Amino acid sequence: MNLQETIEKIKPLNQEAIVYTQKRWDSIAHPLHSLGKLEDMVVQIAGITGSPDVQKPRRVLVPMCADNGVVEEGVTQTGQEITALVAENFLQTKAASSIMCKSVGCDIFPVDVGVASEVSILNRKIAYGTKNMAKEPAMTREQAVQAVETGIEIAEMMKEKGYDIIATGEMGIGNTTTSSAVASVLLDLPVETMTGRGAGLSTQGFHKKIQVIKDAIALHKPDKEDALDVLSKVGGFDIAAIAGLFLGGAALQMPVIIDGVISATAALAAAAICPLAKEYMLASHVSKEPAGSLLLEALGKEAPLHCDMCLGEGTGALNLFPLLDTGLAVYNGMSDFSGWGMEAYKPLD
Repeated sequence: MNLQETIEKIKPLNQEAIVYTQKRWDSIAHPLHSLGKLEDMVVQIAGITGSPDVQKPRRVLVPMCADNGVVEEGVTQTGQEITALVAENFLQTKAASSIMCKSVGCDIFPVDVGVASEVSILNRKIAYGTKNMAKEPAMTREQAVQAVETGIEIAEMMKEKGYDIIATGEMGIGNTTTSSAVASVLLDLPVETMTGRGAGLSTQGFHKKIQVIKDAIALHKPDKEDALDVLSKVGGFDIAAIAGLFLGGAALQMPVIIDGVISATAALAAAAICPLAKEYMLASHVSKEPAGSLLLEALGKEAPLHCDMCLGEGTGALNLFPLLDTGLAVYNGMSDFSGWGMEAYKPLD
């Protein structure tokens, strides 16, 4: 599907499935809504898939990997070579998220959308990294659309492979700089509010990072009403591709899990392109990065986890699966009130 076809396929959630699933929860022998967000997740997934028969989903993590030309400005602690190193480690179960995948029963499917060197993961390389946004637009508008449509293609591929739910992840040195830039523009909030130290910066480096972002925004004047313009001028291939995952998942009636700030920035971009896509997103955790809670608030999401995590790669998204699994175990395995020989709880005024 191209971008326009994808947008046209995104429909509101199935309200009949939502109502049925809520009634099923209320009939289970437990105090009403006493499992909170665990119940809400199951209800939302029923609305997404159109069926109240929500079973333990077959799951996959898709880390989008790309480099960012802005690292030339000294806004990161490490160099671009780390992107390729971690991208390779995903498939060797050496990266943090790939190790976590094994513990939560999740497959991993890393994609190269713009790593600055050759890597052995799935090749959908748009370019060998973006341009340096401090000097020129990060990419062309056509490349931004290509990156989004790559995300859509990967969502379709995951559906065809039999997966039921996608966790988003990324790897790209410099992407906390690009995500801060994109989020600052789309939310119309000061760069200082949206920017953290990423993978570890000195105070001097942190202030330089803020200035580089401010200067890039002033230079390119991205249009906050046009998410593709924002992505092309100050974004990254990884962010644009994750936005495509969210849009593709919504069009295919697949839930897609938001990870940390980079993933949430991509979710914000996807929602700016098609507001209905928000209904298909599941929040996982509140990132330790300053923008974490602000992005989720803008998306109308409340994350169940507060772990002070800021690693990225999909590590936060993966930690949602154990909660989902325990919620589904109760939803599918617990008797109703009559089976317990007791009266059902009544909603209180």
